[in-house]
Amino acid sequence: MNTAELSATARAMVAKNRGILAADESTSTIKKRFDTIKLESTEENRRLYREMLFTAPGAQEYISGVILYDETLRQKTKDGMPFAAYLAKQGMLPGIKVDTGAKPLAGFSGETITEGLDGLRERLAEYYKLGAKFAKWRAVIDIGAGIPSSYAIDANAHALARYATLCQEAGIVPIVEPEVLMDGAHNLERCEEVTNTVLDRVFEHLFGARVFLEGMVLKPNMVVPGKKSSQKATPEQVAEATVRTLKRQVPTAVPGIAFLSGGQGPVEATQHLNLMNAAGPLPWALTFSYGRALQENALQAWGGKSSGYSGGQQALFLRAKLNGLAAGGAYKSSMESAAA
Repeated sequence: MNTAELSATARAMVAKNRGILAADESTSTIKKRFDTIKLESTEENRRLYREMLFTAPGAQEYISGVILYDETLRQKTKDGMPFAAYLAKQGMLPGIKVDTGAKPLAGFSGETITEGLDGLRERLAEYYKLGAKFAKWRAVIDIGAGIPSSYAIDANAHALARYATLCQEAGIVPIVEPEVLMDGAHNLERCEEVTNTVLDRVFEHLFGARVFLEGMVLKPNMVVPGKKSSQKATPEQVAEATVRTLKRQVPTAVPGIAFLSGGQGPVEATQHLNLMNAAGPLPWALTFSYGRALQENALQAWGGKSSGYSGGQQALFLRAKLNGLAAGGAYKSSMESAAA
């Protein structure tokens, strides 16, 4: 394990005013996105869409890295350059999603375990040769009646730790993503309670697995009420609860935290990130690793049509810029008019 290289890569991923574009949608997920613009999900259309995002003029100023799907890592630009090589040339680190998805956890109704550890060592070696500098593994924790159970939390934390160690052995920085879903009817306090427990167990397992904390990036949820909750929270309450939780649970050795958007709208995700960074100095960089919250406007502007190509690129650049500013606490809601 080259700890100096891992540490340098992790720091580059959370560099000032830059964040990560999550473009690692599975084939089934991107089909759902394409359905909204009535576009067939063919391999070429997926390639074309990703190229539109990756080649957006100026995006590299605010995007430090891009998480790719296995198919995308093997694809090329229309000029024949592998996407990984193109991104690296532009100063954006190529990354790869390596888990195989959340599956029902036997014996625990309503809970899941993320799979993909079998053969991971060999896959990581191949991904490294293909140019991947970092990887991502997403654990999913749902809140509901009687869940999450401590067993489900521990099982997912254990898998995250095993994945992270294998990544570092391969010279790849692991993004550790324990996502507490915002799908339920729980309030802000319940989300904070569960997120505290999940992060506590995740770092306990990371420590036990001898993960090099300086060479990883954490990708957590923000502390938000469930979508079905009758108790809404102000952006200030979300920011305060999230920072409070992170301060309690995340060691200062971790170089950075790149939030998932988790179903938040593009403006909401930017606003929350900005409030956290505007509140004062923190022991780690706080930035973004958004999928839909970065891509939504770009996808709609593009619409699968060549006439919408530059509009899609401009929409991605604007959202990336606004989130880059939010990562420095310099975003203002008045800037949204330019992104509309």
